[in-house]
Amino acid sequence: MGRSIAEHLGALGAHVFLAGRTTEEMAASADLIAAAGGRADVDTFDLTDLDRLRAWIDRAATSTGRLDVLVNSAGFGDFDSIVGGDPQTWKGMLEVNVLAVAVGCQAAVLAMRRTGSEGNIITVSSTATLRRDSGVYGATKYAVNCINSTLRRELEDDTIRVTALIPGVFASNFSRHGDPSRIVARADAAGLTGLRLDDSRRLTPEQIVQIQAALPTTMGDTAHVARAVEYVLGLPIELNVEELVIRPQKSLF
Repeated sequence: MGRSIAEHLGALGAHVFLAGRTTEEMAASADLIAAAGGRADVDTFDLTDLDRLRAWIDRAATSTGRLDVLVNSAGFGDFDSIVGGDPQTWKGMLEVNVLAVAVGCQAAVLAMRRTGSEGNIITVSSTATLRRDSGVYGATKYAVNCINSTLRRELEDDTIRVTALIPGVFASNFSRHGDPSRIVARADAAGLTGLRLDDSRRLTPEQIVQIQAALPTTMGDTAHVARAVEYVLGLPIELNVEELVIRPQKSLF
């Protein structure tokens, strides 16, 4: 989702700063953005390195003189049971899905205030928050929504808006990490046969793309998520879009 959002905003003329752990994929996105007439800077680091995260946001604002938008899209999920789950995985989810989001928001607000920017902070949550039994992953996304709501209240007198983007199932790498049985069952029912899980019982990235192409109403296109972000950014700064739930036509979850 983050990659689609970055490429879409870059194609609209934005100067995009990309951060993540996979240099090759981000570099490919930067090339696409440049070819479309935008600008892109790439920085590779682990977002749980909070000092690097703060410095990256501050550098983006300092080098351009403004900070118009922060998109918090990094995150991961594990859908194991509470009884059988791995506390180390839970810790990782809390660090990436919650702590990095809170620190990123904090740094962005300070940078936006310092540069006098009319800014937007958009954080990717999940439709897991629409259920009460979505496990530790869902708990991290409940926390994201709480951070968003609290920050929104704190910024009522600022020219900074805060939105929680709440997506269902889209053809992103994240879709590989849950139990794919429901996706495979829907694909089999639609006649897309021959899908097999890899050794880690995950769908491959190629299979995710294949399923999305065959079942566009079941697994959404991340390009549509990018358009939702564009919609939010195009609204007047005095308007708050608190939460935006987006799903493919036939929701799996």
